[in-house]
Amino acid sequence: MKTIKILAFAVFVSLSSIKMYSQETTSNKPTIIFVHGIWADGSSFTNQIVALQAKGYPVISVQNPITSLADDVAATKRAIAQAKGNVILVGHSWGGFVITQAGNDPKVKGLVFVAALVPDLGETIPALSVQGPAITLSNYLEPLDGFVYLSKAGVKEVFAQDLKEKDQNLIYATQTPAKQGVFADKSGEPAWKTKPSWYILAKSDKSISPELERFMAKRANAKTTEIEASHVVMLSHPTEVLRIIEEAATAKK
Repeated sequence: MKTIKILAFAVFVSLSSIKMYSQETTSNKPTIIFVHGIWADGSSFTNQIVALQAKGYPVISVQNPITSLADDVAATKRAIAQAKGNVILVGHSWGGFVITQAGNDPKVKGLVFVAALVPDLGETIPALSVQGPAITLSNYLEPLDGFVYLSKAGVKEVFAQDLKEKDQNLIYATQTPAKQGVFADKSGEPAWKTKPSWYILAKSDKSISPELERFMAKRANAKTTEIEASHVVMLSHPTEVLRIIEEAATAKK
């Protein structure tokens, strides 16, 4: 009986140690916060979320209302406040505007831009867009009651042309439209001027020209990786995008 009690105690101590080690390991990892763009939603990063959670990373995927830059920044700031410890912000497309501003929070230790807009102080989407060649995205926009949707043809032709049809249809069905005023919102003080940044450039992007992406990445002094992909590179090349996020998460600050 005494031997059984000793063994039971040993098992308890062992399990407790494993639990404490697991908690310690998780607590040492930064929280990865994903910020989606226009015509997307928080599930855009499902592949990366699942993989990071399996590796012990705390993860939050913001659901932007895309009603104004201020509203989206506020939603991201709430996510940052939830996080325990350091944060890595990952922004796709319009999400780059959001993390450029929200990234000034002292808990944020790095920024990862995924085929994203990276504005300077006072820039709007139109002001930033003229820094690159013209694109045909506007041909596929569908205004409705003060909001702008992306047509099904737009998803297939200029947004996610390298995905399977079923995945394109899912994007179309779950898209978050933008309030029209968003396009005139001016960016605040850019966090990329003081925080380490990474940029994933989509070489076949038809929603933001690769030339503009290259300009923004260089201006932000971001460590840049170029991938042959559409605008939704996190969906078509999930492993490559995950690798860059982990690189940012483990970089010495």
